[in-house]
Amino acid sequence: MTRTGRVGVGVIGAGVISGTYLENMTAFADLDVLFVADLDLERAQAQAKAYGVPGHGTVDELLARDDIEIVVNLTIPAVHTEVGERIIAAGKHVWSEKPLALDHESGAALLTSASAAGLRVACAPDTVLGAGIQTAMRAIARGDIGEPLTATTMFHVPGPDAWHPNPEFLFALGAGPLFDMGPYYITTLVHAFGAASRVGAVSSKSSAIRTIGSGPRVGVEFPVEVPTHHAAVIAFEGGASAQSTFSFQNALPRMGFVEISGTEGTLVLPDPNTFEGESTLWRFGQEEPTTIPAVGSTYGRGSGVLDLARSIRAGVPERASGAVAAHVLDVLLAISDAAESGTTVDVASSVAKPTPLAEDWDPATATL
Repeated sequence: MTRTGRVGVGVIGAGVISGTYLENMTAFADLDVLFVADLDLERAQAQAKAYGVPGHGTVDELLARDDIEIVVNLTIPAVHTEVGERIIAAGKHVWSEKPLALDHESGAALLTSASAAGLRVACAPDTVLGAGIQTAMRAIARGDIGEPLTATTMFHVPGPDAWHPNPEFLFALGAGPLFDMGPYYITTLVHAFGAASRVGAVSSKSSAIRTIGSGPRVGVEFPVEVPTHHAAVIAFEGGASAQSTFSFQNALPRMGFVEISGTEGTLVLPDPNTFEGESTLWRFGQEEPTTIPAVGSTYGRGSGVLDLARSIRAGVPERASGAVAAHVLDVLLAISDAAESGTTVDVASSVAKPTPLAEDWDPATATL
């Protein structure tokens, strides 16, 4: 049966990030947020009450509801695919926080399960749908820099151990700067260039032990399990290339740097970990750059859920798709493997380049 009208949404995971999602999704006219589930039932009840969501309780109770079509999976990364498979088995579409999975096989299996069931999987980051990056994507699409050829991205910070009260998980397997921050930058590059084909990379670890620098546990030492710096060269299927670095070991912070150059100019994009920000266009023969103000939605996390809902109703592909997220994961895994092996590594998947959103795309407008 083809459904019409507003799309019912449930949320699994009532942790800190759920507040941002619930605040935005309850403001979107095309979504009907109906239920919050968590292992901690009191926490689920508190979040439901805080954001005016009528239902709360267990995951099983959420999955049993016929009026919920999309389930927002905000659980910890280690169980993203396990919970995603349960959602699909219940006959519902999945929105997952990043990363989609921790390995290629489980991410691919999740997408296969969804396809077999006629369902969709979409995934964060949806920052790429914000006015900042989307304005840049429209500029590239209309030819402001000519044919896009190369990119440089940088995320360089001393490390979250300096400010985070419990930073150990950010230096554990499956994290580090590559997997924690990489999705924002690589997702932006995939939207600009399309699928990546192969990568080469090197990595380093500045210290085997770090020390917590703030909060009640200041002075506590902990082991560093992963490289704290990756430098990669990425080749894309269409012939473009990018140099990308992700570092927790730079005393001079450089965050949010994305620069894309083409045959006619260079575009400096806003921070891909935000939903807004202007772009700056430099063209050959032009002495001064042109500022391109951001146009479009600056709603935060949850915008991708709204795009998923509207895409389901319209029968068109969603932009923050599971296929894009799985490909981004495969790029990150290839960077990790290339650095460890000292060889060039092929990316294990491909994906179509998403189309930019229209300037007047507004999550708060009722369209369904």
